[in-house]
Amino acid sequence: MDSNNSYTPKVNDYVIWTDSLGRVTEGWVYFADKQYITIEIAVRDKPDDLVNFHKKVHCCVLCFPENWHELKHIKTRANPYDPIDINIYKSQEHRYSDPQ
Repeated sequence: MDSNNSYTPKVNDYVIWTDSLGRVTEGWVYFADKQYITIEIAVRDKPDDLVNFHKKVHCCVLCFPENWHELKHIKTRANPYDPIDINIYKSQEHRYSDPQ
């Protein structure tokens, strides 16, 4: 995308971020404000002994406004509690596997 891109990411957008080094990160925008967004790249259940209020562990990557022109908006989900679309959400190539 060009540097004049006026896309402003919002919570529940699914984005693909290809940075200036060619690294690709993709996932749901989990948090957004004017200073940065977080892109959720992995989610897993917490072990039973750690479950209190939050039942999931979310792994997120920060993306700052100066990089938003590198984002490609794929889609927006209407409800954040919809099940993950298995056809679009996949493990990123060359990522280490989560320790079990």
